[in-house]
Amino acid sequence: MEEVWEKYNQLLEQLRSLGRILVAFSGGVDSSFLLKAAIEGVGVDNVLAVTADSETYPMREREEAAALAKDLGARHEIIATSELSIPGYAENPVNRCYFCKFDLFSHLLPIAKEQGYDAVAFGAIADDLGDFRPGLQAAKDKGVYAPLQDVMLYKKEIRLLSKNMGLSTWDKPSLACLSSRIPYGEKITKEKLSAVEQAEMFLTDLGFRQVRVRHHDGLARIEVPPETMTEVLQYADLIVTKLKKIGYRFVSLDLQGYRTGSLNESLAAHQKKTSQAHQSHRETSHV
Repeated sequence: MEEVWEKYNQLLEQLRSLGRILVAFSGGVDSSFLLKAAIEGVGVDNVLAVTADSETYPMREREEAAALAKDLGARHEIIATSELSIPGYAENPVNRCYFCKFDLFSHLLPIAKEQGYDAVAFGAIADDLGDFRPGLQAAKDKGVYAPLQDVMLYKKEIRLLSKNMGLSTWDKPSLACLSSRIPYGEKITKEKLSAVEQAEMFLTDLGFRQVRVRHHDGLARIEVPPETMTEVLQYADLIVTKLKKIGYRFVSLDLQGYRTGSLNESLAAHQKKTSQAHQSHRETSHV
C-alpha cells in the first residue's frame, strides 16, 4: 500500500506541474479518480470536468457523471459530440478509437484555451499499455496528458486508492463506449448502438453489474463474469424474450465470460481478411 500512495504523491506532483486542468470526464473509475486527484492537486477552482455526450455514451452514464461531479464540487460541462459524423468512424476500422479520441480532444482543447486552462488530461492507465489502444496515439498527437499512465497506476491500485478516498466509483464496473460491442469491420449505426444500450441496461437492472452485450448482426453475445453465469441462465427465458423484442434474433452466453477488449481477439483474423481483400483488388486491377 505504501508503494501505491507513493505513486499517488507522484501523481499530485505531476498534476500541479500542469497548472489549471481540463479533465475529460466520463464518470468511470479512472476519470473519476483523476478528477478527484486533480481537485486535490491544484484546487477545485482550477479544474474543469467535461463530459462528451454522444451516440456511443449511455444516457445512464451521463446522469451518473453529472451527479458525481456535483458531489465532488467540480465545475462540470456536458458537450454534444457525434462519433458517427466523423469520416471513417462508422465503417468501424481497427483504429476506430483513434478517430474517436482525436475528435474528442479536438473539442476539448479549444474549450481549455478559451477558458484559461493550461492542460487537457484523460484517464488512460497503465493497464492500457498492454492492449490495443489507438486512442493513446491520438492523445500524443494532440498533446493531451495521461497522468495516471505516466505514474504507472493500474486499475486495481486506482480502485484501492478510490476506496480509501471515499469515491463511490471505487468498485464501479469497467466502462467502455458502446461501439466497442460491435466487431471491427461491421458498420456502426444508431440502431445498433441503441440495441446494445437497451440490452445492457436491462441486464444491469436485473442485477448484473459487470456485463457486455456484444453485437454480432442479429446475435447478442452476453459476457458476464464466470461466477454469475448460473444466475444468467436462471433468467434465460426473460432475457431472451426481452432481447428479441429489442431486435436480436439469437441470444447467446459467452462461456469464456467477461473480459475487456474481447473483440480484439479477432483482430488478427480481421486484419488478415482485409489484407487478402486488398491483395485481391490489386490483382484484379492489373488484369
